Amino acid sequence: MKYIPSPIPIRYEYVYSATANRSGRMQYHKIRPGVSKLRISRQEFIRAYNDLTIIALHPLPLHGQDAVFQLEFYV
Repeated sequence: MKYIPSPIPIRYEYVYSATANRSGRMQYHKIRPGVSKLRISRQEFIRAYNDLTIIALHPLPLHGQDAVFQLEFYV
């Protein structure tokens, strides 16, 4: 998946991320830039993805493992 960064800085309050740890298990976080990083449940991540207004998506490729899909989205 190609990622094209925005040439314009965006204003956002939170970043939600779904990343794989070294063993391949997914971890979900709610990040307030410069303030905090809170680990959240999969259900909370899904609820935020489905219910909040997303202003940007950032796919995070994991080199050598095409089957693992990582993602950040900004709200």
